[in-house]
Amino acid sequence: MARKRSKKRWIQRALHKHKKGALHRQLGIPEGETIPISLLRDASKEPGLLGQRARFALNVRKIRGSATTPKRRKH
Repeated sequence: MARKRSKKRWIQRALHKHKKGALHRQLGIPEGETIPISLLRDASKEPGLLGQRARFALNVRKIRGSATTPKRRKH
């Protein structure tokens, strides 16, 4: 019998298997600095692990609502 997975904490499982700072090291940016969105978009088109990490970073950035993400206004 298949076990039901909770959809509530899916991001924690996704983040658990990623190596912290790996994208910064691959792009040559110090870990304290933020990665520019333009650089992330360019890197997301690359094949392999670099592209996967960049696409994941873009998706997480949307979910978390960073300072660069514009706030939605209520009309």
